[in-house]
Amino acid sequence: MSASALRERLAWDATAGEILDQTRRYMLIRPDALMGIFRRLPGPALDEALAALEASIFEQGSDSARAYRAMGSEGATLARVVAETAPQLGWGNWRFDVAPDLMQLEVTNSPFASGFGPSDRPVCHAIAGMVRAVASLVFARPATAREIACVAMGEPSCRFEARPSEQSSGGKSA
Repeated sequence: MSASALRERLAWDATAGEILDQTRRYMLIRPDALMGIFRRLPGPALDEALAALEASIFEQGSDSARAYRAMGSEGATLARVVAETAPQLGWGNWRFDVAPDLMQLEVTNSPFASGFGPSDRPVCHAIAGMVRAVASLVFARPATAREIACVAMGEPSCRFEARPSEQSSGGKSA
């Protein structure tokens, strides 16, 4: 699967008003419009909403990652394919490091951090959900993921860690 594969697979149907990768539908939305929803929420509601976004991306991202795996991508190769696909979706530039019990991801130009703006907490929960989805397939068992550095907090890049777990985290990062 090459880096251009997603762009080549997308079906843009103006008559139906949809963009499809096989059965998976995509849409274009400005990051500041999406993240503006979260920016307007008070602390506890913000935490709950970001956790819900992460859980949803984990669920739907798992479907996408399984589709990439079915196209012949396993283990570290799956992580590489996801990293090559991320910028095609506008999710920034991704670089994975995969070890037997640790997956690390560095993201430059995260649309979630730039769309949210300055924050006292990490805001790239959507990426954490996708990292957990990929890690669960790479490790072949449930995984946890968390953002350990965020551009929205003044860091130079967003960084994530994922580790295998014995139990599912119930949709939330550890």
